[in-house]
Amino acid sequence: MKSPSTGSQHQRGGRRSAAVLITGAGGEVGHGLIGALHASGGRQIVAIDIRELDAKQRAMCQDSFVGDICDRSLLERLLAMYEITEIYHLAALLSTRGEFTPETAHEVNVNGTVSLLRLAAEQARSHGQRVKFIFPSSIAVYGMPSVEIKGEAGAVGEDEFCRPITMYGCNKLYCEHLGRYYSHHYRLLAQDRVPDVLDFRSIRFPGLISADTLPSGGTSDYGPEMLHAAAAGKEYACFVRPDTRIPFMTMPDAIDALLKLAEVERKRLGQCVYNVTSFNPSAGEFATLAKKCFPRAKIRFEPDEQRQQIVDSWPENVDDGAARRDWGFAPRHDLQRAFEEYLVPRISARYR
Repeated sequence: MKSPSTGSQHQRGGRRSAAVLITGAGGEVGHGLIGALHASGGRQIVAIDIRELDAKQRAMCQDSFVGDICDRSLLERLLAMYEITEIYHLAALLSTRGEFTPETAHEVNVNGTVSLLRLAAEQARSHGQRVKFIFPSSIAVYGMPSVEIKGEAGAVGEDEFCRPITMYGCNKLYCEHLGRYYSHHYRLLAQDRVPDVLDFRSIRFPGLISADTLPSGGTSDYGPEMLHAAAAGKEYACFVRPDTRIPFMTMPDAIDALLKLAEVERKRLGQCVYNVTSFNPSAGEFATLAKKCFPRAKIRFEPDEQRQQIVDSWPENVDDGAARRDWGFAPRHDLQRAFEEYLVPRISARYR
């Protein structure tokens, strides 16, 4: 673990300055979120990632730390330096990697989240201001009993089929409940209890497709992997069947959703956890579009039994009516616009 990055503008001693904390800042979502928050201005950004951020990201942050969110001493030191008013907790061990090391996934995804929730609650109690905690969750929290039921279920609501089959899904579902607990019931029987210390808000993301960062091998990454391979002139073997269908959205829409949920007045929110989605093509339909945009693309289907089982447990679509009603969620990109206006132009430019 390294100390805060060189060039930090934080002044040691004196009053702590207010800041927004982003964990897992070096990942795909972190790249977009740091850029969006920096562009909006008015807030200092403090970032944590297990690896050092690239120079462009560091330049947009007030401070950046290299370290593990399970390192309580690092979190305590950070909170001693800054008055954290808002947290975007992106750090996680994703579904594919988590199935190779499930206990490590639990340590990072659950214990790391508990540490951050607890320290945020303690900070809120100390400075008398509720801390906003934004938590990206996932369609991995679902567990469809069979492909047949998946096909019949249609758009699945937040409270349906929540029986995940991966450690990552179990972790995300449990952390949703933890966030609800810290928001409404933390230290329920303590005589010195301070109510309402945390404002927990969570989005269950579908598969996310970014044109600006390379896919990281996630279980839903077959879509973006196809496009990047096609643009780069490489053959691609898709690890799911062509009839496989799950919901997706573009990374810009995902970032907009996070920011919109964070900004809405709390009284407008009828729940802590919200589904969002934009489009849900089958893997075969995705491949057809990729070949249309990149005529030389060579895509074949070689389903991996274990990864197919995971994707089959996720719904074909989700009901995001609550997000649209409560905080005006409205993605810019449907499937056609995602390809024409975002994915193809920017991915093509990357490989020229």
